[in-house]
Amino acid sequence: MFLAEVDVFRQALRITFSQNVEPDEADRCLESLRQLLEGMRPGFRLLTDLSRVESMSVSCAPHIGRIMDLCNQNGVESIVRVLPAEANKDIGYAILSRFHYGPDVSIVTCDNLEEAMRLLGE
Repeated sequence: MFLAEVDVFRQALRITFSQNVEPDEADRCLESLRQLLEGMRPGFRLLTDLSRVESMSVSCAPHIGRIMDLCNQNGVESIVRVLPAEANKDIGYAILSRFHYGPDVSIVTCDNLEEAMRLLGE
């Protein structure tokens, strides 16, 4: 399951994945983001929350990479992310980030959503 929402006023995009994530769902998220990003200006912030992921198929990695590319192409400035606590649920976000975001994009990984929200100042 995914939820993608924007706050145009704050120039913030939030993507939440939860439960069992398969490639078709990651692809639907990508298509949803194409529309949502139309209202965002370069310099927006991104919160990615995977804290409630039960499993994510490794075959989601190419789709997640395309999501990262889309955000990068649209001018994401900073990313705050919450990754699953269990290593077996992480499909390699840190590695994917190195290939899909520019060196000028600030990336911070948090242990929980509360910490992430504090960092975003919301």
